[in-house]
Amino acid sequence: MNEKTKNIIGITIFSICIMGILMGVYFLVITGLFEIFNVQYSSIWSLLLFVISICILGLPVDLIFGAMADISVEKMRGKVPAFVIQFIFGFVTNLLVISIVDAFMSGINLSPGAKFVIIIILTLIESVFEDGKNKDKEAAA
Repeated sequence: MNEKTKNIIGITIFSICIMGILMGVYFLVITGLFEIFNVQYSSIWSLLLFVISICILGLPVDLIFGAMADISVEKMRGKVPAFVIQFIFGFVTNLLVISIVDAFMSGINLSPGAKFVIIIILTLIESVFEDGKNKDKEAAA
């Protein structure tokens, strides 16, 4: 095997490991929230399918809504209005994705109240990580 092939295989394995860790953390967060809010699911596999479906459907939706949020807050002054706009876009993204996945899955029973609270918590967590990522970009510039 030549050096280039080894590098590609190493980067691929590393990327798969990182994605697995991120999916595991997201799975544990969703499982914990479901336990806190007493959401009923038929098996651990339906819960795993729920999380994977959210991630797969959420990627293109988040790309579109994330770009719209970035464009919306690009020229805004003040951090609070920018945070509110990004929070609203994140909330709508999570609401859309979780509602679609919940509508098509019969193995998970989300009540509207639990769905609303879970979406708010997930949006807050995503907003905190997004804010940290923006601070890193500003420090690098």
